[in-house]
Amino acid sequence: MASSRVLLFFFCSIFLHLVALTIAQQNNLLSHNCTSNEGNFTTNSTYQANLYQLLSSLSSNTQIDYGFYNASNGRDFNQVNAMALCRGDIKPDSCRSCVSTSILELPKRCPNEKEAFMWSDNCMLRYSHRNFFGDMQFAPWFWMLTDTNVSDADTFNQAVGTLLDSLKNKAASGDSHRKFATGNKNASNSQTIYALVQCTPDLSTQECRDCLTNATALLPTCCNGKQGGRVVGASCNLRYETNQFFEQSIEGPSGAPEPTPPPPSTTPPPPPDTTSRGKKNRAVIIIVAISVVAFMILIISIGIFLIQRNSKKEDKNTEDIISAESLQFDFRTIRVATDDFSDANKLGRGGFGSVYKGMLSSGQQIAVKRLSKNSDQGELEFKNEVVLVARLQHRNLARLLGFCLERKERILVYELVPNASLDHFLFNPINRKNLNWERRYNIVKGIARGLLYLHEDSRLRIIHRDLKASNVLLDSDMNPKISDFGLAKLFEMDQTHSNTDKRPGTRGYMAPEYFMHGRYSVKSDIFSFGVLVLEIVSGQKRRSFGNEDETEDLLTYARRNWNEGAGLNLIDPNMTTGPTSEMMKCIHIGLLCVQEDVADRPSMATVVSMLNSETNTLAEPSKPEFFMKSSVIDEQKIKTVPLSKNEASITELSPR
Repeated sequence: MASSRVLLFFFCSIFLHLVALTIAQQNNLLSHNCTSNEGNFTTNSTYQANLYQLLSSLSSNTQIDYGFYNASNGRDFNQVNAMALCRGDIKPDSCRSCVSTSILELPKRCPNEKEAFMWSDNCMLRYSHRNFFGDMQFAPWFWMLTDTNVSDADTFNQAVGTLLDSLKNKAASGDSHRKFATGNKNASNSQTIYALVQCTPDLSTQECRDCLTNATALLPTCCNGKQGGRVVGASCNLRYETNQFFEQSIEGPSGAPEPTPPPPSTTPPPPPDTTSRGKKNRAVIIIVAISVVAFMILIISIGIFLIQRNSKKEDKNTEDIISAESLQFDFRTIRVATDDFSDANKLGRGGFGSVYKGMLSSGQQIAVKRLSKNSDQGELEFKNEVVLVARLQHRNLARLLGFCLERKERILVYELVPNASLDHFLFNPINRKNLNWERRYNIVKGIARGLLYLHEDSRLRIIHRDLKASNVLLDSDMNPKISDFGLAKLFEMDQTHSNTDKRPGTRGYMAPEYFMHGRYSVKSDIFSFGVLVLEIVSGQKRRSFGNEDETEDLLTYARRNWNEGAGLNLIDPNMTTGPTSEMMKCIHIGLLCVQEDVADRPSMATVVSMLNSETNTLAEPSKPEFFMKSSVIDEQKIKTVPLSKNEASITELSPR
């Protein structure tokens, strides 16, 4: 059964290719463009189903008799918009034939792109997830030219320009069905120039003029002194030659003008062979019909095969993309929600770009992370966060609501966490008073639970690599949520470590084996967690303690006081209440987590157990020799970013 299905795919594919190739040659396909920067869709997705359904309706719709048809299918993130435009001088059956050919060819040449174009001699087809109707767009464009030069280039070029200018105004004055004009003009040496111009009818009069002006401006570059040339864009096109290449115009709905007839010849032209033309058109229609049926059989067969295969084996890569695609936001929605990214809604700025506060039409508040267009680092962070965070659901992780991949925008949309980030409270003398011990202890336990989920309890094993106070957000109840997965790495469940030449992260939170050798693992995150716990208990940054003459970093200070039995010196004096035993336990756990030997650090499961137990006997921490006075960091040399109301994922990039 399986082998027969494979043979069916094979023969259908060959048949479809041969038939499509024959039709493509008859309709003279000129060019196509797969706009990859507008994003891709996945096989068997809702977007693909909407696209195929919309394309199947194009060639059969009665509006195509006017030579122009546009329509949409689906809604929200799965909406598809399509347009078919035929050359204004061809008849409806030729128009349908050309559009049908393009419908077969374009999805094959651009199999997963959300936006694509195809141009033929007789028609143009385009589709996109963007609503481009009524939007003058010249790019993408291309030009073509003949090899033959004219004898008097200046006179010839001037005649071409004059003719195109007159036709431009005639075409622009057309109506919503047709903006098309043809004509001719005598040049030197008894040559006659024939020209054609056309716009998509959804453009305004001025937009049509502007588009054709852009096309005309390219002629000196592409076609100077050539007997024929054409410039074809997304919303308009023009063509000229010394031979008549267009049909005699039929008075259409727009009242498009008749072309000036060619000069008389001493030999009368032969009568048109209407019989052979009719036979040719009927043959084309039959071939197109057969191709459509074959194409549908192939698609249905592939769909059945994929459904059966997916029921047996989950394709993890596809799952990643589909889960992300279902969260995609329209750029206009985000722009409205943030009041066009106004400064009043800006929450902060980091190396990746800016964060804005916004509100959706449903009333939900959001934090919008708009990545810098000039940052390669931001591009990598974007891919990480979409693929990884879309699959993570935990109360102690910041929740990704969606993303936007439109034009050159790279945007992440998170839930708005009203109480900003932990460092906004912890290292601010005034705000720190709101952090009593009960809240701090709950924050420590919440961060531990979030890391345990990342390391062991989720379907993935993820190393965060940039855990720090500014990447822990606090909700309205001061519950912690780990954020900013731009540096996160996905591990196999049985993988213990990995190495990298690049060492992105934040100094002071980086484990010594990662900082010096690029070796990272779950124990790297545990080291960062230990630093963070000591900061939460002390209310002090990791950088230094003491006076100007004698300074030491937080870890050395904590270890020295612990060895001297003076661990209470590390506790933030702003905390006047709370069980001292819990505070000392957190200091103890923090020191265990920052041990230099990776093997000596506890797992997050052990850490969570120690935090929740009253009876665990904790091992004595070893000395963190890597962090001695010689390694104290001069933070004046480290690039920092200003704090904000909601520092949603604002990263301190040092080093990266």
